[in-house]
Amino acid sequence: MDFSDYQAEQDLSRASTIPRRWYLDPQVADLEKRKIFWKTWQPVCHVEQILRAGDYFACEVNGEPVVAIRETDGSIRAFSNVCRHRAHPVATGKGNRKSLQCRYHGWTYGLDGRLLAAPEFEGVQNWKLTDVCLPELRVETYGPYVFVNLDSKSESLNEILGKIPEEVEREGFPVQKMHFVERREYEVQCNWKVYIDNYLEGYHIPMAHPGLYREIDYAQYRVDTFRYYSSAHAPIRPAKDGEIAGRDRRYVRNESESSALYYWIFPNFMINIYPDNLQANIIQPLDPDRTLTIFEWFFLGPGTGEGWESLQQSIAFSDQIQHEDIEICEQVQRGLSSESYQSGRLSPKRENGVHHFHLLLNEFLTR
Repeated sequence: MDFSDYQAEQDLSRASTIPRRWYLDPQVADLEKRKIFWKTWQPVCHVEQILRAGDYFACEVNGEPVVAIRETDGSIRAFSNVCRHRAHPVATGKGNRKSLQCRYHGWTYGLDGRLLAAPEFEGVQNWKLTDVCLPELRVETYGPYVFVNLDSKSESLNEILGKIPEEVEREGFPVQKMHFVERREYEVQCNWKVYIDNYLEGYHIPMAHPGLYREIDYAQYRVDTFRYYSSAHAPIRPAKDGEIAGRDRRYVRNESESSALYYWIFPNFMINIYPDNLQANIIQPLDPDRTLTIFEWFFLGPGTGEGWESLQQSIAFSDQIQHEDIEICEQVQRGLSSESYQSGRLSPKRENGVHHFHLLLNEFLTR
C-alpha cells in the first residue's frame, strides 16, 4: 500500500498530521492489524486472573485468538487459541483446567501447548501426535497486566517501556501490589487514532474540558516524547483561598497524588500511576470508524475510608471527561469524512505528542 501521501517531517514546526485517508480507509485498518497490533505488546488480562496453576484466560489481540495460562511451574505462557485440527478454539472465557480441550472433536493439549490426545486419529499417514503443538506466543508482565506479542522478532517489553519501570520504582509506587477494582467500557464512533490523537495533547483542555481546566496548571502542562512512549506532566493547581472541594473544585488531589505519573505506550495503552491506585486505558479498534475504550482501576488498599472515597471521586471525574472526549472525537470523525479536509498543521508548543504518534504510525506501516 502506498503511504506517500504523508511526509514524515521530523521538524515539528514544518510537520502536518497524517492524511484523512489513514483514518477512513478499511485497507489501512487491515494493515494496522498486521503491522502494528500484531507486532506490539498488547495487554490481554490481569496477573491476578491467572494466579493458580491451570488458570487460563482466553481473548483476542485485534482478531487473533489467544489464551494466556499459568503453568504448573508457576510461569505464565501464552498460545494461539486455535486447534491444530480444524481451527476451533481450545479454550473459552476464563477458568482453571489441567489441560485445554477443543470442544469440537476433543483434541486435548497440555498446559505447555503439546497435543496429548487426538481421538480416533489412528491410521493418519505422515503425522505424529508428538509433533503437534499450539504455537507459543511471547508473554511478559508489568504491574497488574499480562502482555502478549504475536511477533517473535519485536523488542522486549522492557525495551519498549524504557525508563518507565525505573521512574515508577524511584517514586515508590507499588504497581505490583495493586488489585483490580473497576472496569468501564465505552464504544466511540471514531477511528482509534482519532482517540489517541486527542489523548496525546492538552491543547483542547481549555475549550473542551472546563472542569479539568479549573483543576490543572495548564501553563505547566507538557508532553515529553521517548522512543516508543510519551509522558505527560499535568500538575494539579493548588486550591486558592476560599475554594471548597465539591463546590469550586470538583477534584483536588492531595500533595502525594500531585506527583502522579502519566504514560502513553505505543500504540494503544495508557497508564496513570498514583501512590495508592493505578488507572489504565486500553484502546481497541473495532472498525475504521468505531473504537472500544476500556478504563480499568487498580487499588492498593482494602478499599475503605478516605482512600476509597478518593478513588470513587477519581472514577466519577474520569467518566465526565471521557464523555466530553467522546463528543469531540465523534465530531472529528464526521469532519474527516469531508472532502474539503485532507490534513492539518500542528502546534509546536502543544501537539508534539500527536506528531510523535504519527511518526511511529508511519514507521510501522511502511516497514
